[in-house]
Amino acid sequence: MKITEIFYSLQGEGTQIGLPTVFIRTSGCNLRCEWCDTRYAWEGGEEYTIQEIKKKINAYPAKRVCITGGEPLIQDDLLDLVDELIQTYGISIETNGSLDIESISKKDVHISMDYKTPSSGMCEEMRDENIDFLKTTDVLKFVIADKDDYDFAKETIEKLNPPSEIVFQPVHGIELKDLAEWVIEDGIDIRILPQLHKLIWGDKKGV
Repeated sequence: MKITEIFYSLQGEGTQIGLPTVFIRTSGCNLRCEWCDTRYAWEGGEEYTIQEIKKKINAYPAKRVCITGGEPLIQDDLLDLVDELIQTYGISIETNGSLDIESISKKDVHISMDYKTPSSGMCEEMRDENIDFLKTTDVLKFVIADKDDYDFAKETIEKLNPPSEIVFQPVHGIELKDLAEWVIEDGIDIRILPQLHKLIWGDKKGV
């Protein structure tokens, strides 16, 4: 498996925000989002066996593992890694919404799936069929850069009616307060969350 980094920090996004977690950042991604903050994981990385990954994780005092990227679902041995780790850890997987999640959804994992907004330049790549595989305990995340993104996200929710929790996360283009006021004004039942790790450490890698 191609890995960019493995590190121990706090979960900075989604409904597990704030929980101590070991992150496995895989290498490679099939999308090129305009505002991506992990471009360094698009290419490169080092080859790890599953046992080598497990050994590094075991060095940390964590109960949770988040497999992120890049895009984890392009890794051929992702399911094997999950099967190995799930015996010991709670597993979450962050995926970009463009690839089939059916196989991974059958595992006892927490899925955080993006639905790309227009500002990403990748919204045409989204796979709407994935909504059917999300559980009530999973998360559908929209990264919001402006009012157009917000309106797109709101319309997408109305159209697809996802069963999962829904998170709106602001990116550099807007203030958290603006996004909060739009949601309150429209009365939509979603959760607004910042990127906690950026509030604490800024743009530092490996946190």
